[in-house]
Amino acid sequence: MTDCRIQRSRVSIAAYTAVLLLLGFANPSFAADGEFDDSCAMGLASGQTVKSDCSVNWTDEDGKVYCFSSENSKAAFLKDPKSNIQKAREFVTSKQAAAASGSKSFGEEDVNKRVQEVLNERSKDGAFVFHDAKLNADLNLVFEKIKVVRGMEGYGWFANVIFSDKDETKKQYAIDFWFKPEGNELKLMDIRVQKGPKRDGDGYYMITRLPVAWWWLPVQEHPGDMEVRRAWHVMSAIHNYIAANKDNKGAISLKDEKTGETIPLEFIEMHQPIRRLKKDGQYFACTDFRKVGSKDEYYDIDFWLDDKAGKLKVENVKIHKAPIQEDGIWTQEPRYTFEGMDFEVTQ
Repeated sequence: MTDCRIQRSRVSIAAYTAVLLLLGFANPSFAADGEFDDSCAMGLASGQTVKSDCSVNWTDEDGKVYCFSSENSKAAFLKDPKSNIQKAREFVTSKQAAAASGSKSFGEEDVNKRVQEVLNERSKDGAFVFHDAKLNADLNLVFEKIKVVRGMEGYGWFANVIFSDKDETKKQYAIDFWFKPEGNELKLMDIRVQKGPKRDGDGYYMITRLPVAWWWLPVQEHPGDMEVRRAWHVMSAIHNYIAANKDNKGAISLKDEKTGETIPLEFIEMHQPIRRLKKDGQYFACTDFRKVGSKDEYYDIDFWLDDKAGKLKVENVKIHKAPIQEDGIWTQEPRYTFEGMDFEVTQ
């Protein structure tokens, strides 16, 4: 009789434990209530607001739980948890102080609302119409969900939104919307494809489009000394320059010093890696633009930047390679070379 009772007791305990596991009370890998309103602690330590479900977490010796958006973020955080907790607290305090001063403090709900406004403004016949500069084609997309929203202090908010093709629902896209606070508004800076569909038999799966947009780099790298210029800082300064100088059709105008022609150009992508001149400290990045109205006339444009005033600034924009037509085929002709210049790669 005693053995049967013990056996039944063990079964009851096992069943109870299984229920606890399902509810998330008996396994630390399940979602927990964390510090900083469940925001990623490593994100906050590096000046970013990234919400998490706290399924990836770590408990400090004082019993406080810290949440992370990924295992990589957790690993980076645990290299120096004490310092990272302090950085996260300072970042949160600075945001609270800004809000208390009367500055408009934006959050995830504001970004979600702004995304919907952009979709409503740019939708036609039930589809969001987006011109994909890289493919030089208009995509007709159906909104599915906002996957994640991230905020980067000083750089803006980034919403990663999932869409499906209007005519072929298996084809999915992950598209980034970049917004920047401007007074009491969130100004749309750019829309870029982060992941696009790749066929796999009768279906599709999404692959990351290369090169990776600059706002994803801080998430992927292990944060280091932020006083050191990183590649994404340089790329951000260039992208801000492009956003500030483009017209209402998304093109920037650049004067060709050789021909005297002013050329309207559509931004395609930014090359990586980013390099720095060892001699005078200037940063350099190469980009691709296409002449507006043309399918095949591509320009290789170089951006030169320095931070002598403590802020990265685009000092010069030069045509590195210009399109020429030979036997009916468009190729690129170099205007200058980098021979004799000593560069180092900026990570």
